[in-house]
Amino acid sequence: MQADISFWGLFWEASFIVKLVMLTLLGLSIASWALIFQRRKVLADAEINTKKFEDKFWSGVDLSRLYSEMTARQNVDGLEALFKDGFKEFARLKKNSVSSAQVYMDGTHRAMRVRLSREVEQLESHLSFLATVGSISPYIGLFGTVWGIMNAFLALGQVQQATLSMVAPGIAEALIATAMGLFAAIPSVLAYNSFARRVEILETSYVNFCEEFANILHRQVTANVSTTL
Repeated sequence: MQADISFWGLFWEASFIVKLVMLTLLGLSIASWALIFQRRKVLADAEINTKKFEDKFWSGVDLSRLYSEMTARQNVDGLEALFKDGFKEFARLKKNSVSSAQVYMDGTHRAMRVRLSREVEQLESHLSFLATVGSISPYIGLFGTVWGIMNAFLALGQVQQATLSMVAPGIAEALIATAMGLFAAIPSVLAYNSFARRVEILETSYVNFCEEFANILHRQVTANVSTTL
């Protein structure tokens, strides 16, 4: 009787452990691909929104008017959230008639740093899962391969006359586990590296904006203090 060498045939003939390894890798692969598409959309939207807000901010729009627009919207993120939180704290200190420029800047910087941490955390959300899948999947697949080959040779030792056709299906099903491990790992590693680089670029843009915005507010505060004096 000739063994079925097709993928499904090898899967159904595999031992329970090898089947479990294959199903685990399949689940990790599906989860990682779903996350790849989701993170790709999130980062693409963040990049587009960053470019749009930068263009609007540097177009010379009145900051109070821009803040009113941000406040009227329910959900803001990225640079919009940094601007909103920073200007909100600045306006609160201004309303309290704070006379020290350093107090203005410390409060504004603190508000933007808190929001910056939250925004970067959202951008990096679930990226660790891709890194984990990329690092452990080959080892899970290798475990299935070793287990399958071990069972194939154990079965081979129980017969008097061994042939290649007897051991080939067992080795083939074992090697499929390694192939599935690589199939799950390679896209995850590539996606993680790409996304991590894009998050780094966005974070740099956020930090630069915070500094530039703080400089604008500092000039306003300095001018107001000088006028008062």
